[in-house]
Amino acid sequence: MKKSVISLFVVTPCLLMPVSAWAHTGNHEMMGVVSGFSHPVGGADHVLAMVAVGLWAAQRGGRALWAMPGAFVVMMVAGGMLGFSGMAMPYIEQGILMSVLVLGALIAGAFEMPLALSAGMVGVFALCHGYAHGAEMPSVTDAVSYSLGFVLATALLHAAGLVVGIALPKLSMEKVTRLAGGAITFGGICLGIS
Repeated sequence: MKKSVISLFVVTPCLLMPVSAWAHTGNHEMMGVVSGFSHPVGGADHVLAMVAVGLWAAQRGGRALWAMPGAFVVMMVAGGMLGFSGMAMPYIEQGILMSVLVLGALIAGAFEMPLALSAGMVGVFALCHGYAHGAEMPSVTDAVSYSLGFVLATALLHAAGLVVGIALPKLSMEKVTRLAGGAITFGGICLGIS
């Protein structure tokens, strides 16, 4: 336990360092990872949606714990490749906003639906998020290292949602998960009108 706490205090500051700190010759791959990592965590729309996927998966339990985040990551990478390629896709920003609104509402209402439908819907939303990541990749960045960064950030955001979603019922605080879903939807409304 002590080692993990120490690791947390060593790794976290490194991840939070400004990208310019990595801007030395030979660190292009690290710059790509840091740049890719910072894209999802730098936007409230991405953070809310990715945490929501973890929360909803935890709320559903069972196979949803891995299937929904897994579907998101796979489809996000596919969307990222479409964005890298410059292929035009309509309604990306609307899809990202809808992901926040819909996922938050599903959590708030504790909705259950077939896992295939849930994972498929999460995958469609992920395609939009991935496209945005890929289309906004800095031109000087290596696509593979950038992708690694945004996949890592996404997995960590999903994990955060899963941890909270699993812990709250164990603390007899199931309603807090539903309130969090409402807060996510409210966040989406605020994003939509701003």
